[in-house]
Amino acid sequence: MVQVLFVCLGNICRSPMAEGAFRHLVAEAGLGNIVSADSAGTGPWHVGEPPDKRGQATAARHGINIGHQRARQIAADDFTAFDYVLAMDSDNLQTLLRAAPREHQDRVTLLLNFGSADKGGDVPDPYYGGPKGFEDVFVLVHGAVRGLLRHIQQNDI
Repeated sequence: MVQVLFVCLGNICRSPMAEGAFRHLVAEAGLGNIVSADSAGTGPWHVGEPPDKRGQATAARHGINIGHQRARQIAADDFTAFDYVLAMDSDNLQTLLRAAPREHQDRVTLLLNFGSADKGGDVPDPYYGGPKGFEDVFVLVHGAVRGLLRHIQQNDI
């Protein structure tokens, strides 16, 4: 089983949308028994909360339900349990790299490294913006998770 973890700051905007989009693509590809996904935040502020309603609405417009997800904070054992720990931005990447055991730091990278645009860039946080920001983020993460799935199919399955 290839396990993927998407990580942002609070686990209510970017990482739940990335998880939902990725799970959707995995299901479409018939790989649900081989590839799994989860999401987490580097901070504890929203633990137990559902994704932001604007993120849920955006995902729903794309045929994806993320309303069942609940925010959680990253845990130490996530670095051994997950094959890919994907940060939404460079600040969260640095937080993850500081927390990751040295032998598992190679599992930690930016999500957009798998996209066709903005390689090595940050997924902007849409929290303080309006619906357009959530739509822009969804499009960005959807392209990156598509590239991630292609990478996993070519290298891990």
